Amino acid sequence: MEAVPPVLAHLDSPFINFRDYRFAEASAHGHRWIDIKRFRLPSAAPEDRALLAALIAHPQFRDTYDGSGVQDWPRHGRWWLDRITPDTYRAVDAAAASTVIRSWAGQHGPVPHALAQSMQQQVHTPIATATSTYLLGPLPKEARHDWGGIQVDFHELVLIDRPATTLTLLVAADD
Repeated sequence: MEAVPPVLAHLDSPFINFRDYRFAEASAHGHRWIDIKRFRLPSAAPEDRALLAALIAHPQFRDTYDGSGVQDWPRHGRWWLDRITPDTYRAVDAAAASTVIRSWAGQHGPVPHALAQSMQQQVHTPIATATSTYLLGPLPKEARHDWGGIQVDFHELVLIDRPATTLTLLVAADD
């Protein structure tokens, strides 16, 4: 009999919209944003792969990040939900995870100071304190759903912080 994934309790979903910050050039925000979904770990949190499975099974994971919000459909981001498994995530260290976000955020020039501060607090500090960090790896072209091309860039990290008993899903993308 297959083990039932642990239940994650959704805590909150902060959202960083680059359009809310003043860039040197008006269009430099590039319609970018970071969606953060935080979950409370179960009291006896199992190994990381079981936590990734629990995240994938959670209703909050069914978000295409196109403004529709969380829906009961077989999509996540630009991907068909059934193409994402714990094995599609690869472990990365904090430096690699922060580099992914910093490179993506700075692709159109420097980010405003206020945005950099918000990202430090809500993204980079949780990356630095996570006990495990996972990056959604490249998926094959056929894993992209029928209208999954709405985002040009799509970066996804999962942060597991056992001392803080939290799991954080970070999606950095544009539309």
